Amino acid sequence: MNVLELAVEQGGERLDRWLAAQVPDLSRSRLQRLIRQGQVWLNGEVCTSKHEALTAGDVLEVVIPDPAVLDLRPQAIPLDILYEDDQLLVLNKPAGLVVHPAPGHPDGTLVNALLAHCPSLPGIGEQQRPGIVHRLDKDTTGAMMVAKTDLAHQALQEQLRTRAAKREYLGLVHGAPAVAAGTLDAPLGRHLQDRLRMAVVERGGRPAVTHWQIQERLGPHTLVQFRLETGRTHQIRVHCQHWGHPIVGDPLYSRGGRPAVHLPGQALHAWRLTLDHPVSGERLVCTAPLPDAFEKLLHRLRGMWGEKAATVSWYPSHSAGPSSSPMALDEEV
Repeated sequence: MNVLELAVEQGGERLDRWLAAQVPDLSRSRLQRLIRQGQVWLNGEVCTSKHEALTAGDVLEVVIPDPAVLDLRPQAIPLDILYEDDQLLVLNKPAGLVVHPAPGHPDGTLVNALLAHCPSLPGIGEQQRPGIVHRLDKDTTGAMMVAKTDLAHQALQEQLRTRAAKREYLGLVHGAPAVAAGTLDAPLGRHLQDRLRMAVVERGGRPAVTHWQIQERLGPHTLVQFRLETGRTHQIRVHCQHWGHPIVGDPLYSRGGRPAVHLPGQALHAWRLTLDHPVSGERLVCTAPLPDAFEKLLHRLRGMWGEKAATVSWYPSHSAGPSSSPMALDEEV
């Protein structure tokens, strides 16, 4: 347990905002939890209101409990790490790996693997999702960032919120879009009949925006680059279904059947992740190679159709570095 003693020199600020400025290593959401839990004392008395107005001369004590013992066990599951330092890591998630424990998946998840790789993760972010900044679906592959400190967790979440971090995907869709690029802008919510699925909804949904650009036309299929502006559950998959060009091999949102080459999941890959380092500010560009099954499927389609609408110069490789070495694929649509 750690206790911080702080003195207010200038009043007028509400409690949680003042604490966030004084203790930048802790996220405001974590500070608000500490306030609710009675871990913040104002002038010798417990204060549980984040809205409490502070005055000059107030004295605060903030009790930071030791990380709770998680009901999670570390498991030595191999990780394909693209970049790592003392603040964060970026990994290449395989198909079939669930990100965090959930009903039906009590262990064998990415979180279990991360706890074995980085024992200091407990206490970073949510209790059952330590270090997790964003998620990928079980059968979606590719680049995913994980925070190793509370400072990094707060900074990376803020980059996602402000869209300073960019997430780019490659997906193989059914059909041939009529134009080369566009934007899918349709709110998403739970499917009314199937609670396991998401759907485009007219009321009560959350805004969702996906930008897309064609990379190759391959007969009855098209390779598309996607860039997320928002990050909703199943966003690309649902938008593609609504668009009329579902992702190949998607068991929930595609009725186009599975391709001749076996895919362990849908043909959707988080190909490139661009972010600012939470401490140095360096722009990092991490690319995740396509899975072998996805590569084999593209190779087969190219052999069958031999029809390329764009030069294939975007082949990713294991790399992470400043954006002074950009990839050839257009970034904006």
